[in-house]
Amino acid sequence: MKRKTVDILISGGGPAGLSAAAAFGTAGYSVLLVDPAAPVTEGDARGSDLRSTAFLRPAKALFSQAGLWDRLAEHAVPLRALRIVDTAGDPPHLRGERAFRADEIGDEPFGWNFLNWLFRREILGFLAGLDNVELRFGTGFSSLLTRTGQALVNLDDGSRIAARLVIGADGRASAVREAVGIGVRTTRYGQKSLAFTATHQVPHHEISTEIYHRGGPFTMVPLADVEGQPASAIVWMNPGRRAVELLNMAPEAFDAEMTRRSAGLFGPMALASRRGIFPIISQRADRLSAERTALVAEAAHVLPPIGAQGLNTSLNDIAALLDAARAHPDDLGGPAMLAAYERARAADIARRARVIDLFNRVTRSGNIGLQGLRLAGLKAVHDIAPLRKALMRAGMGPI
Repeated sequence: MKRKTVDILISGGGPAGLSAAAAFGTAGYSVLLVDPAAPVTEGDARGSDLRSTAFLRPAKALFSQAGLWDRLAEHAVPLRALRIVDTAGDPPHLRGERAFRADEIGDEPFGWNFLNWLFRREILGFLAGLDNVELRFGTGFSSLLTRTGQALVNLDDGSRIAARLVIGADGRASAVREAVGIGVRTTRYGQKSLAFTATHQVPHHEISTEIYHRGGPFTMVPLADVEGQPASAIVWMNPGRRAVELLNMAPEAFDAEMTRRSAGLFGPMALASRRGIFPIISQRADRLSAERTALVAEAAHVLPPIGAQGLNTSLNDIAALLDAARAHPDDLGGPAMLAAYERARAADIARRARVIDLFNRVTRSGNIGLQGLRLAGLKAVHDIAPLRKALMRAGMGPI
C-alpha cells in the first residue's frame, strides 16, 4: 500500500480534534484526521453528545481566524453574565448570590453556548469545503515510529501515514499519549455529572447560573427556546451513586428533583432530552509533547466541568500550537516548535487544574465550615471590584 504524506495527522474526531483540523487546515497545512467512531450529528440519535459548551472569547477569536465563526454564529446563545447562587439545607434554600457581568471587562458576552452535537454538525460541514483536510472516520490510530524529520503512523486499517506533526486529540485514554510513553496523574472524586436539556418557566435572560450545594454544582447554561419554552443545558454533579439513581429516575420524579435542586429559582423544570452521564476526574499528562508529537485537550488534561474551563482550555492548546507552528515555519513538529508549545501551555494548564480541583472540593462539600467559607469567598471575590474583574479576565484564557 502506498504511503500517504501529510503535514499533520490528528488522532481524535471530537470537538477539539475537529477544531484543530479547522485551525491548521485554514492555515494552509495538509491535514489528515482519523477516528474509529463516526460522528453523531443529531441530538436524538443514539450516542449523541448531549452536553453543551460555552465557547469563551478566545475560542471565538480562534474560530474567526479560521473563517468558521460566521457559520457557527447563527446557532450561538450569548452568555452575558454568570450568576453564582449559594444554597444549603434540605430542600436547598438560597443563602446568597452574586452576578458577574461581561460588560465590565469588554463589549462582548463572556461566551456563546452551543450543544456539542450541533457544533459537530456545523464544523463537519465547514471542513467538507477544505480540500487540504481529509477526514477518515471508522479508521483509528494504531502505532507510530518517530524519526528526526517525521513520524510514521500506522492506522488500524493497515495503512501507513508519514506526518511532520502528530496531534493527539484522542481523549483521556489517549492511544497517542501511550504510544509516545507520556504518563498521566489522575484524581478521582467519586462524582458523576448528568448532562441534559431542560425547559423552565422563568427565562434565563442569557445568564448562566451555577447553583452550589453539597454534592457539586447544578449549572444552567442558556439555550434557545425549546417549543416556545425557555431552555437551558444542565450539568448536574453528584456523588456517583446518586447520579446513577437520578439517571434511572422516572421523568416526572426527575423533574420534581430537578426543580427542588434548583431551589425553585426558575419555576417548574421539565426534562427536554435524554440524560447522559459522565465520570468526574482531574487528569494531567506529565508532558505535552514528545518527538514529532503534541498532546492537546483531554489527551493532555481533563478538568471537572466547572466554569466552562474544559474545552476552552483545549482550544487554548490549539491556538498556542498553531502560534508555535507559525513562529517556526521551517520546523513544523520539530524540537524548537514543540518546546515553544510546552512553554506556552504547561504552566497555565497546571494553574487551572489546581484551581478547579480546589473549587470542586469546596463546592461539593457538606461540611458546615467549608460551606461558610464558600459563601464568604463568593462575596469577597465579587464585592472587591479589582479582584472581581481580574477573576473574570483569568477565566477567559491564559494570563
